[in-house]
Amino acid sequence: MSREGNLEAPTRHPLDWQNPEFYNEEALYDELERIFDICHGCRRCVSLCGSFPTLFDLVDESPTLEVDGIAKADYWQVVDQCYMCDLCYMTKCPYTPPHEWNLDFPHTMLRAKAIKFKKGEVGMAEKLLASTDTHGMLAGIPIVVQTVNAINKTKPVRKAMEQVLGVDKDAWLPELATKTFRKVAHVSPAHAVVNGERTPGKVAIYATCYVNYNEPGIGQDLLKVLDHNAVPYVIVNKEQCCGMPKLELGDLASVAKSKEANIPVLAEYAEQGYAIVSAVPSCTLMFKQEIPLMFPEDAAVKLVQAAMWDPFEYLMARKRDGLLKVEFPKPLGNISYQIPCHGRVQNIGRKTEEMLKMIPHTTLNTIERCSGHAGTYGVKKFGHQTAMKIGKPVFKAMATMKDGTKPDFISSDCPLGGHHIAQGFEVNGLGAPELAHPLTLVRKAYGLAG
Repeated sequence: MSREGNLEAPTRHPLDWQNPEFYNEEALYDELERIFDICHGCRRCVSLCGSFPTLFDLVDESPTLEVDGIAKADYWQVVDQCYMCDLCYMTKCPYTPPHEWNLDFPHTMLRAKAIKFKKGEVGMAEKLLASTDTHGMLAGIPIVVQTVNAINKTKPVRKAMEQVLGVDKDAWLPELATKTFRKVAHVSPAHAVVNGERTPGKVAIYATCYVNYNEPGIGQDLLKVLDHNAVPYVIVNKEQCCGMPKLELGDLASVAKSKEANIPVLAEYAEQGYAIVSAVPSCTLMFKQEIPLMFPEDAAVKLVQAAMWDPFEYLMARKRDGLLKVEFPKPLGNISYQIPCHGRVQNIGRKTEEMLKMIPHTTLNTIERCSGHAGTYGVKKFGHQTAMKIGKPVFKAMATMKDGTKPDFISSDCPLGGHHIAQGFEVNGLGAPELAHPLTLVRKAYGLAG
């Protein structure tokens, strides 16, 4: 077999998760050994996350200095460090399909996580942490929200959460919103539907758990930007968590349940000609990639996949259609902007960057590297310090513009990643620029009130 890398775009094969052989642990170990041996011989992905340094340390400390010298039980150290960012597959690995070696590191890690989950080796604390709809049930309840937010900031409670739930006592945690996005989202003004060559002229907003329960202001800013551009919109009338937190655990049955709840609802909007927009990259990716790979023959899944848009992917397509307002009366100064992993692997290009660069008298410093947060990984005691270490080059790169000045704003399409970066600035003494989501920055640049 040739060691020459694949020069074609990587292709993803469907996840064969409903095949009983998928959960064969011995077959898994054989595949892990095969893939680890290829990775050991390449080492191109060493800087991406904790999985690869862990693997290479295990090899270098083994008696044979090869993968065959690693105890099979130690393979799980590598698996546990993977947070399903997909960057190795989409941006680094030269041996992905259609290369004959057919190396799919993320799906092999997911298979291992699924086996671990099915064996009952994932604790209740991790399951609860991944149950975003359960946490969000408290959002919007008067007094309760204020009480929960207040006590979650106290040292005794954070210490108890670390001991009981495995949530690192120093990790940033999102607050619950006093009013959820779905309750406060205003009705779309009466605009005519104007379809572009590339874009539908009306939008259905998939709120996402985070925007709905934690930062409804991001959703409100999206609506204001759409309204300003005369794009009519609706809020999806019913939704559940996209399933990404459960996917990270290997709880594929729960992902399937989320799919069964969401896809029939979203498919109706797709059939009616709506662009479905989600303001959280991980949620968008679930419907664009992960669910379609789990259900490759489902027609409704394919329909939703084709209708799903990142907000800036949609807005920049409207611009190419000549349907976006490009007058920005308010300059924003210096912006340090991070492209999140789950935005990069959507293969849509740097759409957020393109739009921010249109704002006059505004300087952009773009960083295309993982912040380290990675969903629940960055808040767990197991992963928080590693997440801060992975993010440190990002924090430093964002702290200074190319001309040596400081940023006025730091920003990321991933809201959780943005807060992780802000914490990295604080911990490393890099200053305290204002954290603002890119949609918020665009709303400000348009001169629209918050």
